[in-house]
Amino acid sequence: MALALAGARIFDGTRIVDGQAVVIDGGRIDAVLPTGDIPAAVPRRTVEGLIAPGFIDCQVNGGGGVLFNDERSAAGIAAIGAAHRRFGTTGFLPTFITDAGDRMAEAVAAATAAIASGVPGVLGIHIEGPFLNPELKGVHDPRFMRPIDEDDVALLTSFKAGRMLVTLAPEMVPAATIARLAEAGIVVSAGHTVASDEQIEAARAAGLTGFTHLFNAMPPLAARAPGPVGAALDDPETWAGLIVDLHHVAAASLRVAIAAKGWQKMMLVTDAMPPVGTGLRRFTLQGRAVRLADGRLTTEDGTLAGSVLDMATAVRNTVGALGLPLEAALHMAARAPAEFMGLGHEYGRIAPGYHASLVLLDDGLRVADTWIDGVAGEGG
Repeated sequence: MALALAGARIFDGTRIVDGQAVVIDGGRIDAVLPTGDIPAAVPRRTVEGLIAPGFIDCQVNGGGGVLFNDERSAAGIAAIGAAHRRFGTTGFLPTFITDAGDRMAEAVAAATAAIASGVPGVLGIHIEGPFLNPELKGVHDPRFMRPIDEDDVALLTSFKAGRMLVTLAPEMVPAATIARLAEAGIVVSAGHTVASDEQIEAARAAGLTGFTHLFNAMPPLAARAPGPVGAALDDPETWAGLIVDLHHVAAASLRVAIAAKGWQKMMLVTDAMPPVGTGLRRFTLQGRAVRLADGRLTTEDGTLAGSVLDMATAVRNTVGALGLPLEAALHMAARAPAEFMGLGHEYGRIAPGYHASLVLLDDGLRVADTWIDGVAGEGG
């Protein structure tokens, strides 16, 4: 049944407009038209605030008390998605980090099952490791880091249910293998890497298109060694994820990076862990205790272990702490990640034919409601 959402301002993916309504039909956007032109036969719901494309998070390790690595199932993914939906995330990639044995295959199977069973919002899967550089391991367990092999390539390229994003260190994976992944439709991103200019250039030529949590688990930009950070900022055709929790990267560094690259190719990501959407202050990550204090998740040795960031907070931080226009922050939260994943023709805009995956924000940029494929949810 069709439904018109009227009364709110609308950010259509490019600009904010007034006096318009969004007509949803069959899980897609049927029209954006003047409120006075809503057909008499279409039911109307009056809402207040700002309707925007629903947020898309490419890096979600957990939420709702669930860590994807530990609960590799459609139910686990559903719990994570439900926790983040309260904060405006209507599309996400459950993210599986470096781990042991056959667990990666189980994670891929879980994402396949989640999509097949219609878990709201799941768009695919993000495999972050184990093909990383132990020199910049972050919280990933170096015991499980290893070279990529033919079985890995077969597993990764077998995933057809949705989008697959693979984070790897270009210096640890041959360019020819990166090309095989990219040719199979996998989105390849550089992370946990000390790659040189030449190695990044070779990976780019092979099909790498992104940089995972820019600045984090990368050497700093230097005068004669730009490294991954310099490569990301210098290349106008790549995308870069930013964790705007103001703990992973200083606000000044974030502003400099966005000024250098432009916000059009920057994506907000959360790198979220199980406490999001809960009162949890402690959890276990691969046998290591992680605690929450002063907004930071750390292991006992002080290593950052993901975040408790949600996408709505990331948008507010981008506007409030970084000083970007609201339109830029909303683009970074939806349209940029959609385009990065090759879904820019279906998500990230409010236009006819696009998925009716939307977020309703109040004047404080807090979530009042969400819709995933036209089905209303709840705010948080």
